Amino acid sequence: MKYQEQYTHVKSVIRKLGGECQDMMEHFSNLHKSSVQEGAIPNKYKELIALGISISIQCNECIVYHLNDAINAGATDEEIMETISVSVMMGGGPALIYATHAYEALQELKNGK
Repeated sequence: MKYQEQYTHVKSVIRKLGGECQDMMEHFSNLHKSSVQEGAIPNKYKELIALGISISIQCNECIVYHLNDAINAGATDEEIMETISVSVMMGGGPALIYATHAYEALQELKNGK
């Protein structure tokens, strides 16, 4: 599955899950919104942090989701690549393998826009 398709698919399934688990999804949505809103740390950097964690915990769908949101928040390719680099430093070899997913997703998402 292409990364853009994966992003669209995950968003669709999250919406469906929200229909089945409304209370949980409402609370999680509120947590997500309050966590990434502009504050002392700008939204762009919060999304880059989330991307780094996504790589380190090896979550493909999280990588695509937060990479897309980081791009939309104005993250540059250079900022994304440094985030990938720090993630590999913190996560070692397994993070390096998942960093390849973030790199390929970056290429696809920026060229698909």
